[in-house]
Amino acid sequence: MAIPDRPPLWALLGEGFSGLEGLRLATQWRQLASLPGGGGVVLLCPAWQALKLSMLPLQRFLAELGYEARPWGIGRNNGRFSDLIPRLADRAAEEAARSGSPVALLGWSLGGCIAREAARELPEAVRRVITLGSPVVGGPKYTRIAPFYRLQGEDLDAIEAQVERRARKPLMVPVHALYSRLDGIVSWEACVDHQEAMTENVEVRTTHFGFGVSPDVYRIVADRLARDVAPYRSF
Repeated sequence: MAIPDRPPLWALLGEGFSGLEGLRLATQWRQLASLPGGGGVVLLCPAWQALKLSMLPLQRFLAELGYEARPWGIGRNNGRFSDLIPRLADRAAEEAARSGSPVALLGWSLGGCIAREAARELPEAVRRVITLGSPVVGGPKYTRIAPFYRLQGEDLDAIEAQVERRARKPLMVPVHALYSRLDGIVSWEACVDHQEAMTENVEVRTTHFGFGVSPDVYRIVADRLARDVAPYRSF
């Protein structure tokens, strides 16, 4: 399936309605907070250049459900995969050793790509990965931030080839890839993984900026994390 270089203009314009998801979240918060929960560490991996505050609503939600939700702790997501992937893998290993069980990784946009690859590198430290609008095919190539990468002198074709090479090593942990055809920042086709046997592709209806506050996304996240009520395996 051919992947568009970027989402259509109508989808980008639709990102202006992302605030409506926040309103829906506010009205449904009490209902969401009563969903089945669990325990263990969940590391939150932000989008490219996003402040860690961008994932604060998700962090608070997961805390309500009983999880030890934390920022990923490796600074701003500057998009440099070769640096961030091993750092996140090390961070996951530290948290797994501290808590006594593997961690879950929840990543938004390019943060999800990094989370997924960190799990590929160190599956014994990760029990589950959830990606939100993450371009797992091609990395930043099929997004609206591609021009910024080119301005930094990055070769997007080389990054895509690197992603493909890494995929030769199969993922050994469950991955839930959430995507939306309304996404105005990342081509939704790049968020769907047809190769990894351990990946579940889940369609939602939200904008790219709405992933972090969408009640529908929160329900899916809660459901997938609750599957780890019993420890996935000891670290």
